[in-house]
Amino acid sequence: MEHYFKSIDSANNDEILAPHPPQSKSYLKITSIPYIQFHSNKLTGNDITNLMNHLELFEPVTLIAKPRVIKASSRSNMAIIWFDIWDS
Repeated sequence: MEHYFKSIDSANNDEILAPHPPQSKSYLKITSIPYIQFHSNKLTGNDITNLMNHLELFEPVTLIAKPRVIKASSRSNMAIIWFDIWDS
């Protein structure tokens, strides 16, 4: 068992990772957003990212990937927006 433990004197400080809070992934869902925007343009993940960058509410949010925009149903004009975030 002694060979599993190292002396603090022999530890290489460059190889020791800095401590950080644990992180996990979560997702958020926003509903009832118009799917068709101005001039008949469909809502895209880039539109959502640009909007989030300008809102103070989303300032502390770290996205994992680009938001996904899904039409609520084939006959609906509403969208559901999903985005994954780092949760710590």
